[in-house]
Amino acid sequence: MIELSQEFSFDAAHWLGNGAAENRRMHGHSFYAEVTLRGEADPATGFLRDLGEVKRVLDDIRETLDHRLLNEVEGLGVPTLENLARFIHARAKQALPEVVRVKLRRPSYGQTCVYEGA
Repeated sequence: MIELSQEFSFDAAHWLGNGAAENRRMHGHSFYAEVTLRGEADPATGFLRDLGEVKRVLDDIRETLDHRLLNEVEGLGVPTLENLARFIHARAKQALPEVVRVKLRRPSYGQTCVYEGA
């Protein structure tokens, strides 16, 4: 079994309607996402998935999120780390069925969220 991961980053603003007072105001973060695919490599090509194809899919997701107000991203819901990880997973899995995990980090806060889907 092979696991293959690709990372991308994005900067975005959001606010949360509950929780600590600083979360209720609009603020921004730098996010780092790692998307992991799992499966067996194709014996003919040696690839689980061509990394150029993985990058193109993740670039599209990045474009949806980068320098955006996350509260306005259709289909995201409340822009928590948990929902962002689920959103990235769902979008990536549509094009790359081998996707099994998304790890989303906000290093400036020391926070990480991992979503593993079916």
